[in-house]
Amino acid sequence: MRTEADPDFEPIAARIHANVGRQGFMNLVGAELSDLSRGSCTIAVERRPELLQQHGFFHGGVTAFLVDNATTIAAATSRGQPALTAEYKLNLLSPAVGEKLICRARVIKPGRQVSVVAADVFCVSDGVEKHTATALASIAMLSEDVGAKTKSPAA
Repeated sequence: MRTEADPDFEPIAARIHANVGRQGFMNLVGAELSDLSRGSCTIAVERRPELLQQHGFFHGGVTAFLVDNATTIAAATSRGQPALTAEYKLNLLSPAVGEKLICRARVIKPGRQVSVVAADVFCVSDGVEKHTATALASIAMLSEDVGAKTKSPAA
């Protein structure tokens, strides 16, 4: 797992890692936070029969989950605020066939109340990445006191 070497970012990264570790669904799917820096996040998941649909492709719900989580985490890295997905538009470009799905999210415009985040999902087959989905998300930025009151495992 790669994390940006920035002393101001270290406490934000530590809090995000702790919160992600408490996400039951992240653990259920078997997804891993593989890269984290200010304004970006990468999450990956290995192929397992439980994550596939009837034709043997990664289920679209897995792609949607990766986009949802990666965009929210990326937004949280900007200022260290807790964040929740407000909405996203997901375009599925091609069937997700391969050994692994990787979602890379990056903040387009950070905001105090709403951040705009883009994400791209790639399926890896024999070491080659194929672009399988793209998304644009609006992420609601929460105040620190809201995050503390809910004791939520969200980023």
